[in-house]
Amino acid sequence: MLGQIIGSVRRNHALEHATISVLAGKLGRDVRLVGRATRNGFYLYGDMPVERVRESVIEALQRLRRGESHLAVSPMCGTNLAVAGLLAGFSSLLALGNRSRLERIPNVLLASMLAVLAAQPLGRLAQKHVTTDPDLSDTELVGIRQGGRGPGRFHKVETTRAPR
Repeated sequence: MLGQIIGSVRRNHALEHATISVLAGKLGRDVRLVGRATRNGFYLYGDMPVERVRESVIEALQRLRRGESHLAVSPMCGTNLAVAGLLAGFSSLLALGNRSRLERIPNVLLASMLAVLAAQPLGRLAQKHVTTDPDLSDTELVGIRQGGRGPGRFHKVETTRAPR
């Protein structure tokens, strides 16, 4: 049961990233979008026409099914921030050592900066292997509901798994 829920969230997370990538390609890179995956789909927060969202979800689904798995990994994903925070925190703890307070500060700063640099590729790896799954061969779009207004507008993209 838990494994099925996690698998659904990972697939929807991949579709969310791919959809945002397609939307950004159509609307321009300065478009303001935020996504959040759930077990039965994902939310897109941003002011855009529902038809544009529908077209982009369908295109993203088709492209992922054709093997464009790179669309499942996003440089703007919160996973990258989480990895950076964890690495910076752990590296700072390690850098503290037994020195005086003033001697620790440069070590902590250097360790934190190196951790944040390392987080870029590690965040992408975490997405690729842990938080997303681009295999959407049995994922189907159920529908899209729109809510909110203006900058508070959101779209709930609902998905399901086709029976095998």
